[in-house]
Amino acid sequence: MLAAIPRTFPLADCGVEIGVAPKSVLVEHATVWTASERGILNDADLLVKDGKIVAIGNNLRSTLLGGLGDTMVIDGTGLHVTPGLIDCHSHTGIDGGVNESTQNVTAEVRIADVLDPEDINWYRQLAGGLTVANQLHGSSNPIGGQNSVVKLRWGENSSAFPLQGAIPGIKFALGENVVRSKNRYPGSRLGVETLIRDRFQSAREWRAAQVKYAALLPDERARMMPPQPDYELQTLAEILEGKRIVHCHSYRQDEIAMLIHVADDFKFQIGTFQHVLEGYKIADEIARHGAGASGFSDWWAYKMEVMDAIPWNGQMLWKAGVVTSFNSDSDELARRLNTEAAKAVRYGGVPREEAIKFVTLNPAKQLRIDSKCGSLEPGKDADFVIWSADPLSVYACCMQTWVDGVRRFDMSADQMMRERDAKTRTAIIALATSEWGKSGGGSDGGGGKGRRGKRGAVPGVQDSDTPPVDDVNVSQGARSGTPLLARMRLNQRDRLMEMVRSGIDPAAIRPGECGCNQMDSWDAIFEITGGEGGVR
Repeated sequence: MLAAIPRTFPLADCGVEIGVAPKSVLVEHATVWTASERGILNDADLLVKDGKIVAIGNNLRSTLLGGLGDTMVIDGTGLHVTPGLIDCHSHTGIDGGVNESTQNVTAEVRIADVLDPEDINWYRQLAGGLTVANQLHGSSNPIGGQNSVVKLRWGENSSAFPLQGAIPGIKFALGENVVRSKNRYPGSRLGVETLIRDRFQSAREWRAAQVKYAALLPDERARMMPPQPDYELQTLAEILEGKRIVHCHSYRQDEIAMLIHVADDFKFQIGTFQHVLEGYKIADEIARHGAGASGFSDWWAYKMEVMDAIPWNGQMLWKAGVVTSFNSDSDELARRLNTEAAKAVRYGGVPREEAIKFVTLNPAKQLRIDSKCGSLEPGKDADFVIWSADPLSVYACCMQTWVDGVRRFDMSADQMMRERDAKTRTAIIALATSEWGKSGGGSDGGGGKGRRGKRGAVPGVQDSDTPPVDDVNVSQGARSGTPLLARMRLNQRDRLMEMVRSGIDPAAIRPGECGCNQMDSWDAIFEITGGEGGVR
């Protein structure tokens, strides 16, 4: 019955029906990686209440006055608990592309304006223990767009994702990417520095003009034009004032040194050098300036300017006193940041309790959110991950991921969701390949007269749950005058029908292979089964 299709958000694979958010959670007898001065604790408990960490220690059950009450108790025997992992360089969940490459400076554009909470990669990354991501603009511009620091609150809309209190940032870029276009200045590395200096000087003068205008007496101000608003220069002025930090795409030592000199001249501090593949060559200079290093664990030789990259880079930066993290720059790699941290142990012998910080506390420090997350300490947000084994082992599986005391991923629940979604796909495919679906959902020439004298009644759905196709057209008329199920069939017909006719069991068709997880398709089913319209 189509009426039994669950109402989830997102209205697609792995959508959430009801979130698991107990008043308090107690994990007992686990190996707890605190990522703090306490290091790794054996046979320890973690107590969470109202989305915050309350205590970490032994026999915490006895400290609960009045007993367990409504506390969810998790037996952590043989399991490991770490802080939620943090990715300091992500492009996940950005709708419509990550680059605004038409200009050399695009400081006015904001990633937060195009955050997509329905990107399935959020859920997949939760399944790898990720809880926080730094969404960055691309690297096509010397000065790119503004970043967005988010928590992976899968199952909620876009307004729930931003991490309140994170310092604003912006993407800068050096190297091959920004000079690749020959239709735009700068076309050479020497032009990149000149452009950045020019823009900072303009921002300084623009802010000075604002301050001067604000200091005028009211009658003098009335006789003068105020400085023209400029969102680009306003963003750059915030960097000079320490209100916004720079995350700079970088590879070569000479270019890293160049931007440090620019920052020193204009008296601001760079937040992080991203990738920073030749950072080991000038680690002492990066440490002196106070910038962080958010790099790859072992990527090299994929283009000319990274030929000198080495996997010991992270260890050498860390040893020099640079706050160092490993990032993904990849929807896929973000699912395995725990084993990225393990490479710091393999290449350079970083102690295990320090290596886990490469993907927890250190990126939190780089994003200025370490007062909220990054380590398991009382008072911090309850972002934690339960692992089946040592998190630095390739054999470790993420069992559960909690964000602010809400369980956002659970391996057992995931299996049930897969079975639920398989049934949903089968129902949709059966409808689309039925005579009713082939006819375009009751359009002229098929479907016949439906109940209540309307065309196109949905088979298997009672009258009270079935709006007429004409009503569906009215609700979605702005997109097309064609019935939605007809559009679904026309858009996906060739591929879907070929698969079914070839003898493939509809239940075996994987998500997305037939296109049935596209929003129009879900809108159609949702509305026809009595819903209030597709969720966006």
